[in-house]
Amino acid sequence: MSGEASKIEKKRISILGCGWLGIALAQRLLVDPITSVVKASTTSEGKLADFERRGLEGFLLPLTPGFHAESDVVKDFFNTDSLVISLPPRSGKNEPGFYTKQIEAVVEAVRNSPVKEVIFISSTSIYPDLNRVVTEEDVTLPEHSPAQEMVLAEKLIESLRPERTVSILRFGGLLGYNRIPGKYVQGQKDMSTGEIPVNYIHRDDGAAVILTMLKLGVKNETFNIVAPSHPPRKAVYLDTCGQFGWEAPTFLSPATQPDFKIISNEKFTQNFAYEFLYPDPLRFLYMLEDTV
Repeated sequence: MSGEASKIEKKRISILGCGWLGIALAQRLLVDPITSVVKASTTSEGKLADFERRGLEGFLLPLTPGFHAESDVVKDFFNTDSLVISLPPRSGKNEPGFYTKQIEAVVEAVRNSPVKEVIFISSTSIYPDLNRVVTEEDVTLPEHSPAQEMVLAEKLIESLRPERTVSILRFGGLLGYNRIPGKYVQGQKDMSTGEIPVNYIHRDDGAAVILTMLKLGVKNETFNIVAPSHPPRKAVYLDTCGQFGWEAPTFLSPATQPDFKIISNEKFTQNFAYEFLYPDPLRFLYMLEDTV
């Protein structure tokens, strides 16, 4: 081990909800000197063998909405230094309030654990369309947001302060690899939202941002995590359809500009020395098959 690496305090890191983003993060953690062990949770028993193959400690932790697992299993998963929570609400699949109960169960488990720092993955969908650049201060309470349950979840996680250091990361649309914007709109006709600016983040940047925070120090703050550039949807859709030979959508020219928002990442970039791998959504890396 190099002298530099030996000076880094190694962390036990648990990823609650180790899905598309979590696996990409886990792969980086496994080869980084900051890591002593990576624990990964899933609600699918079939993923446990894949976790083991990758070198992760796998945990089957259904949240329905509380933890339906042996108490020793829950205790072992939360016996960690840093916790990354990546549990998106499944709106439409569960009754109202289900997600809140899930987060309440997580908060209770953290309170009964040695966890020192928490990173909670939220979403820029909490922002209303204000037809301007929006910052973290534009939504601080549930009543400010069209996604009130997500803001309430943020507040529940923030209640762990000051005993724990808690960062809330509001991610833009998470894309890259086999998540290709054009795939979802190919062949559509007369779309009216072509001029709306996008607020995207590539998965490689999403995972690298979290790793950067774990290495440089989690902060008791809320940060927007989006690429610096915000091209219009039309440009992104046409470009990605062209890349893969899909039928391009067509667009109307509406009489008035549809409502929009441009998410600012300035607070994040001022607090962390991070250089985006994919700053422009028109230059994101895509492929038909994922690499993880």
